[in-house]
Amino acid sequence: MTLSESAAAPAPREVRRDELVNWLNDYLQISAFKDPSLNGLQIEGSETVRRLAASVDTSARTLQDAADSGADMLLVHHGLFWGQPLAVTGPHARRLQIALSAGLNLYAAHIPLDAHPEVGNNAMIARALTLQNLEPFGEWAGGKIGLAGELPFPQSLQDFADRVQKLTGEICLVHGGGSPQVRRLGVLSGSGAGSIPEAAAMGLDTVLTGEPEHKHFHDGFEYGVNVVYAGHYETEVFGVRALAARIEDEFGLPWQFLHHPSGL
Repeated sequence: MTLSESAAAPAPREVRRDELVNWLNDYLQISAFKDPSLNGLQIEGSETVRRLAASVDTSARTLQDAADSGADMLLVHHGLFWGQPLAVTGPHARRLQIALSAGLNLYAAHIPLDAHPEVGNNAMIARALTLQNLEPFGEWAGGKIGLAGELPFPQSLQDFADRVQKLTGEICLVHGGGSPQVRRLGVLSGSGAGSIPEAAAMGLDTVLTGEPEHKHFHDGFEYGVNVVYAGHYETEVFGVRALAARIEDEFGLPWQFLHHPSGL
């Protein structure tokens, strides 16, 4: 054996696609949630996975970037299928063509990734904010997918919004409908403005969520609850990144995050 042979890099780790998909389905408990998203493997590609990519959204750009990166599987929060048949035409056809021609597997986890207690969007945000005394929050189809908790010490609403901005990189929209001090808050990533009445009933002073909805504009002011909107996209980058890192721990697969912010 030559010196160059003995010093050669070890063969990359790989896992069978079906083994990884079964592990993901079990770990995320995807069958436990009512969800318009078709959670799980949405596009079947190569039978072995050596490298992962992760993205919040599925688009022609994210699929092409995943293929160009050498990934065998793209993990996403927002997949391609949402409970209705789609003709394979136009942009939808283009997206499928990119994935199929590259042998790229597409795995989507929507509500299961919001709600997951370890790698979920809301769990990761709550951890980053060092929330204490956590309890379920955010009604969804008979269950709770968000978290409520207490800050270690009160903060002014502006200081809290600045802290969230540093965490997400998104300039927050702040509706100061409640106390000027933030102490007890609910976290519900993405589109959670409808949770304001629930927050008021729980005695929370603030809701942290992603995007505003006009039909809920008055709720925060009339229920006496602050609402900090930090961006739908930016509040949902946490889950796919944490999930990819968890897979790396479990299977030794390298991964990269494909960051394509929507500004929404």
